[in-house]
Amino acid sequence: MTNLQDIINQGEGISVEFKSSETKLNKNAFESVCAFLNRQGGHLLLGVDNDGTVTGVDDEAVQGILDNIVTNANNPQKLSPPYYLSPEVVELNGKKVIVVYVPESSQVHNTTGKIIDRNEDGDFDITHQPEQVTQLYLRKQSNYTENKVYPYVDLDNFNESLFDRVKKLARSQRPDHPWLEMDNEELLKSAGLHKKDMQTGETGYTLAAVLLLGKDEVIASVLPHFKTDAIVRVQNTDRYDDRDDIRVNLIESYDRLMDFIAKHLSEKFHLEGDQRINLRDRIFREVIGNVLIHREFTNPYPAKMVIEKERVFTENWNKPHGRGNIDPDNFSPYPKNPMIARFFKEIGRADELGSGIRNTYKYCGLYTPGTKPEFIEGDVFKTIIPIHTGQAAGQVTGQVSGEATGEVTGEVTGEVRKVLSVLEGAMKRSEIQRKLGLKHDDYFRLHYMEPAMKSGFIEMTHPKSPNHPNQKYRLTPKGEKLKNRMEKN
Repeated sequence: MTNLQDIINQGEGISVEFKSSETKLNKNAFESVCAFLNRQGGHLLLGVDNDGTVTGVDDEAVQGILDNIVTNANNPQKLSPPYYLSPEVVELNGKKVIVVYVPESSQVHNTTGKIIDRNEDGDFDITHQPEQVTQLYLRKQSNYTENKVYPYVDLDNFNESLFDRVKKLARSQRPDHPWLEMDNEELLKSAGLHKKDMQTGETGYTLAAVLLLGKDEVIASVLPHFKTDAIVRVQNTDRYDDRDDIRVNLIESYDRLMDFIAKHLSEKFHLEGDQRINLRDRIFREVIGNVLIHREFTNPYPAKMVIEKERVFTENWNKPHGRGNIDPDNFSPYPKNPMIARFFKEIGRADELGSGIRNTYKYCGLYTPGTKPEFIEGDVFKTIIPIHTGQAAGQVTGQVSGEATGEVTGEVTGEVRKVLSVLEGAMKRSEIQRKLGLKHDDYFRLHYMEPAMKSGFIEMTHPKSPNHPNQKYRLTPKGEKLKNRMEKN
């Protein structure tokens, strides 16, 4: 967060609002929240008078005000559409100030039915001024391309199986999540993925909806250039040791990228309280989430994640709100695709805005001692995660250099060895995949199972009926021999 005293010294304006709130939340506080969401975002400071005098919030009132803000921000009767807010308590000159950072939203919000906008003089109600309301909608749509409406996209263009996955992920976050009782159409509308184009009057599903849940061919039709490139350059630095060209929806793209990291970077664990944390997964959960959520999708510049000997870096096209390195102790997070970010938060794949950079700083120094990550803002947003030689597992014995098709070309790939190492007796494909900790079905099939089958190390229990409901896989004599040799070594 920017230094609190610096914000107060600015005085009230288009992006700063003071409220006294000594014993309770001011009645009009959510008008300022709504106005910040609709305009360009800003800081709402509770415990500060209009002239900038810090009066503070009473100790006994702090928790009640915090609960009030969080509850009402998620109550569509108070703020519609709801928006997740994360207020902070900061002590200044011995007094408590509640700081609510409100980012600009890609949606038009109202509070208790009123659409509030903002200028240098404060908040103003534009509910009954149709021209200003229309201009607000048009500005949001042009600034946030995730809101582009595709009137000819219908429910058949979405991947049916993804809705079940999304509901399971949402249930793991909240057992009573409202999406659980909704059909697919209701879920999409609830997530803000169905809108009206204020220029044409047409309604339809948005670009965000297509990217999150669309079928592969629909995404390719809407954004032919869309892809995320995952590359390893540890041994073959002129070309690559391994590569995954990802052109699927954002839900499965996340799985593919996390699987790629698990395949090529070593694990390291850390005890935080009584919880054992996988530092590698915690870091790259944030990094990968950032690449997928906060990029400008309409630009043809491909997003990429590259693993090298001493670092991992990511790049994605960006709408910059500054230039140069980001200081985690002094920055205001800005949402690039708020609807996609909110969707990822609902399924547990993203946290509150801005926490990703702070978490990455926190865990990077534990994963690779003595290092700090870099986040560089520009037309291309770049993240750099330092690693030590040996953390890149692309040097695993037996892994094939060159094209990473997963096929054996004279040597046994690391993926095949992993399949053999976990295969006990006859097992279903899903059991093998689960034991290896891999989430993406197609990636597992192409890079692990098919090479193991083609090389003659494993076989089906029902070879004449590949789609048999009780199909399982077991080691061949050749596979048994290799596994025994692996265990001895």
